[in-house]
Amino acid sequence: MRDRSVAVIGNGPVGQTAALLLARHGVPVTLLDGRPARDKVGSKAICQQRDVLDVWESVGAGRRIADEGLTWSTARTYHREIELFALTLQDASTSVFPPFVNISQSRVEEILDERIAAQPLIDVRWNHRVERIDQDATGVRLVTDDGVRITADYALACPGAHCEELHRALGVVFEGHSFDDRFLICDIRADLPGWARERRFYFDPVWNPGRQVLIHPCPDSVFRIDWQVPADYDLTEEERSGALDARIRAIVGEADYEIVWKSVYRFHSRVADRLRVGRVLLAGDCAHLMSPFGARGLNSGVADAENAAWKLAYVLRGWADDTLLDSYHAERHAAAVENLEVTTATMNFLVPHDEAQRALRERVLVGAATDPALRARVDSGRFSEPFWYVRSPLTTLDDSRPFAGRPPRGTVPPPGPGILAPDVRVGGTTRLRALLRDGFCVLATAGAELPDPSTLGRPVRVLRLPDVDPDGAVARALGARPGESWLVRPDAYVAAVVREPAELVAALGRALGDPALARPAPQPTTSA
Repeated sequence: MRDRSVAVIGNGPVGQTAALLLARHGVPVTLLDGRPARDKVGSKAICQQRDVLDVWESVGAGRRIADEGLTWSTARTYHREIELFALTLQDASTSVFPPFVNISQSRVEEILDERIAAQPLIDVRWNHRVERIDQDATGVRLVTDDGVRITADYALACPGAHCEELHRALGVVFEGHSFDDRFLICDIRADLPGWARERRFYFDPVWNPGRQVLIHPCPDSVFRIDWQVPADYDLTEEERSGALDARIRAIVGEADYEIVWKSVYRFHSRVADRLRVGRVLLAGDCAHLMSPFGARGLNSGVADAENAAWKLAYVLRGWADDTLLDSYHAERHAAAVENLEVTTATMNFLVPHDEAQRALRERVLVGAATDPALRARVDSGRFSEPFWYVRSPLTTLDDSRPFAGRPPRGTVPPPGPGILAPDVRVGGTTRLRALLRDGFCVLATAGAELPDPSTLGRPVRVLRLPDVDPDGAVARALGARPGESWLVRPDAYVAAVVREPAELVAALGRALGDPALARPAPQPTTSA
């Protein structure tokens, strides 16, 4: 395996995650970044979702990130000076991780850097900005701005949002649109009693008329404040005139505060038309851009990294044909379209495009103070959730477990093909997901008939639930029935639920991208 490698372009959290996961699968990685060193300032992406923490735990970082992060429990929503409602978040999950934690992207990167430093299969190279990518049937050749050449079998491109040159070089179209309004971020450190476990969202407050403000608590008494501001907003002028201090004072009052970081940014909604171009895969902001309301940017980028990593590893190890990589586009492009659909609906509510949308929003916000039905229509962001690979060409459907579509906000669909396996304790000593992320696995219920291992052609672990799950917690969480075999992918997604040995052999072939067994790829307009 030492001469079968992947070049990862971009040493942000998506690239870091991909490198660590590839190394975990035994694949050598060259991790390239055009910057001279890590930029350690600013909160950037702050909401790290439960299933992402679980991915990071597979490389030794999730528990630490969760412990250092902060989870708020109350979401308050205001319209002008009126509090419309306050939701207390309830967590019915059996996961050992909270639904999400607020922690700065910068701190996450530091923790992931420590894990990378301990991994001998990862070669980190700063000051290596990739200017050219050549590829043929034997591999990819990258050329940096100072003439350094790197050769690898495959490349995973996740350099962030500013990748226009890479898109042009690969012939990728990055379709979508950009929003006119800007957003001002300030990370401030202040003592604000009662605010440390609350997220606050303000529609049209008197101190930011006609626009929105979002306040998130973060560790170490830091609060992340996002103001929607006009397209011609000038931060330098606002600092000079003292208007920035007045803007902050409208929120914190007379409390002492310190500005830790500030930035102005613009939202984009875009998705690349191709996430696979030969031996190059696109991930993270290089593949899709969306508004941050709902925290679907970084979280979906980590899902990209995990999806790409196990598939690249299986191809490089000879356990799957190169055609498996076509499913990377099929699955993660559909996920990007879903995320854009959700975040665009939020932005249409936050920033109405016409008078009819503005009038509808006003009716909803005014009525939400007294009408619970209208409260449900107040859209300040549907929080990040996994994408369900129900329509993936790798998934074997089970007619007895039909998929009902996108689940209600804050819930997950029942377990079944295409659904991420639940995270439950197994035998009192470990977790189901921890058992599943080491490769393909079969969870066999009582009475399940299994094929001869020699007929599978690839390494597949078999866990007989009566042996590893004597109290039945896993079987109950799955809704598993006697005589069933649950085939689970290396990313903990259920690939199939079958009863016959021959069906399991076919389902494994399909889950590894065998073209003769693949189902039609999902259409880009689906929401499942």
